[in-house]
Amino acid sequence: MVVDDHPMWRDGVARDLAEAGCEVVATAGEGRQAVRVAAAARPDVVVLDLQLPDMTGVEVTRSLAAGDHPARVLVLSASAEQTDVLEAVKAGASGYLVKSASREEFLDAVRRTAAGDAVFTPGLAGLVLGEYRRLAAQPADGATGPSLTPRETEVLRLVAKGLSYRQIAERLVLSHRTVQNHVQNTLSKLHLHNRVELVRYAIEQGLDDA
Repeated sequence: MVVDDHPMWRDGVARDLAEAGCEVVATAGEGRQAVRVAAAARPDVVVLDLQLPDMTGVEVTRSLAAGDHPARVLVLSASAEQTDVLEAVKAGASGYLVKSASREEFLDAVRRTAAGDAVFTPGLAGLVLGEYRRLAAQPADGATGPSLTPRETEVLRLVAKGLSYRQIAERLVLSHRTVQNHVQNTLSKLHLHNRVELVRYAIEQGLDDA
């Protein structure tokens, strides 16, 4: 699903996706319309602009993440401001791409987002990880985390380092589905909802530096 208030840009993005073999189930030009249509269309990925006339993209992202059928949100914005990036990710966005990205970079980002990867324009990933490290340095509440198996911990460590499921499968000599199962089991044990939250947890545990 493509959400942007500029008709020419919105139509162009939808056309690029369709030509690349992606099924565009819906488009929207306003935030409330996007939330309503997404609930009915149930897209796997929502390509979302942050600047909308009635709601901010952050508000839309938060609403989509809280829905009965949450979609992965890939923000496609003209802004690369730190505040915009961090607020979008905190609201539940799976990735953040600036509109200066090439067509190939955009299509690759959509495919990777659909596969569960956290995708960012080069330079922004470090910004997000830096913020998570800052939060991790704050005093913890002393709660003891759930017990993960050695294999789940190993997969989690590679997720924190930014590897895709396919890369993890190749490194550990596992099938792609087995890696997905390990990630899903870990999400369930940790009571997390998506890969972005999983990366944050792993960084808080120091697994990205192990």
